[in-house]
Amino acid sequence: MPLIRECIVTTLNMAGEAHLAPLGLIEDGDHWIIAPFRPSTTLTNLEATRQATASFIDDAEIFAGFVTGQRNWPLAKIDSWPAPRLAAALAHAELEVVRVAADEQRPRFFCAVRRIVSHRPFLGMNRAKAAVLEAAILATRVHMLPREKIETEIAYLKIAIDKTAGAAERAAWDLVMKKIGISSSS
Repeated sequence: MPLIRECIVTTLNMAGEAHLAPLGLIEDGDHWIIAPFRPSTTLTNLEATRQATASFIDDAEIFAGFVTGQRNWPLAKIDSWPAPRLAAALAHAELEVVRVAADEQRPRFFCAVRRIVSHRPFLGMNRAKAAVLEAAILATRVHMLPREKIETEIAYLKIAIDKTAGAAERAAWDLVMKKIGISSSS
């Protein structure tokens, strides 16, 4: 299995308007692969501009916000690069599409990493943040997975919330649980 880096990807349309999407970037040697589903704004923008910015975050509320419909997050301009990063990014990577592998459902955009820039220190792993991320991913698959599997996974992830979450992670967890249709107190 490949290494996948969960992040927020910014692409631009031809008018220069930013579009944000949570995605897992696939590492493949020197390239990172963006594989958006058809149809999607990310796909359309990558075909048009062939550039993206990956924002690496540790803010569980941002991942929870994306799966519950929040799309307006503060952005920061990048010197000498058109696609902005999330203002909350710990680091960002500037990505240029160098090759496209066609696919009817999910084409793969192979990107060269132009530059990676750090903005804030990473202060370590937190199980609750990881649990919120996993729950957010489950929330995007509710229509594809059996309800029993979702509930089993959520019950396991909730252990990390109960043991290690701060106020921000608990709030993010509650948002995702509402989206999935599970009581937060369950």
